[in-house]
Amino acid sequence: MDKRISKAASEFRKPLTCAQTVYAAFAEMDAQKSEWLKANSGGRAPEGICGALFAAKQLCPNDYSVEEEFSKRVGDTRCKEIKAKFKTPCEDCVRIAAEIVASRLK
Repeated sequence: MDKRISKAASEFRKPLTCAQTVYAAFAEMDAQKSEWLKANSGGRAPEGICGALFAAKQLCPNDYSVEEEFSKRVGDTRCKEIKAKFKTPCEDCVRIAAEIVASRLK
């Protein structure tokens, strides 16, 4: 397994949020970026998208297939739907988002 994916999976909630965890596995994160990502975690990103997906989109800004692949693998892009309808744990969303980013940033 890619070390970045392992890092994202192991650091989630210890103490980072979903968006912070995915982002930090692939890029440097200063205090301002960290707070911005935290504010866009847990379904608080625009349109209620998953925080892990939000971070993945920041890391792959011109790759519009990131959102499509995430939705296919998780069931939706919106945090509320992912949790309520598809019962996908946040840990899985973090791992899947990290896998998608890793595949794009080879």
